[in-house]
Amino acid sequence: MTERPPAIETMPDGTTLRHPVPSDHPRLQLALADWWGGQGGAVGAAQRRLLVPRLFLQHFADTSYVVERADRTLQAFLIGFLSQTDPDTAYIHFVGVCPEGQRNGLGSALYRRFFNAVGTLGRTRIRCITSPGNLDSIAYHTRMGFRMEPGDRLDQGVPVHLDYDGPGLDRVSFIREL
Repeated sequence: MTERPPAIETMPDGTTLRHPVPSDHPRLQLALADWWGGQGGAVGAAQRRLLVPRLFLQHFADTSYVVERADRTLQAFLIGFLSQTDPDTAYIHFVGVCPEGQRNGLGSALYRRFFNAVGTLGRTRIRCITSPGNLDSIAYHTRMGFRMEPGDRLDQGVPVHLDYDGPGLDRVSFIREL
């Protein structure tokens, strides 16, 4: 087994935060299949797993995090990186919190840790996206200080970017200034 890096800090409920390593990939893949309550069935689980390939743990570990209990049970993760194109921007690619850990502050603690880390690296803006139907994510990002960017159309008051990730893959785009 690959040795895990040391904990960065203690999080809510006695969990610890650390940077991911490539050997975390199988655990993240299981979480991506299981933590969304069957949303989208087997196809949805497969699509989520494709969104977090091993390369994120190899090349963006310094701005990504995992939260785990002392027994190494994965509780949450955030995959984020610094924009290579815009020196003011960092991007949150994917975040997950285990169902039993939701609403206990883990997600917010991960976001704050990311904001602080990229802020010390000179980034002043955070971007991320979600699906238009993911109303919980839209509400969460709004509570975390993100604002929705204007889109191609409004869907129930939500600005949607049509075909953002390809045909039929509409997204809501968020931005937050630090």
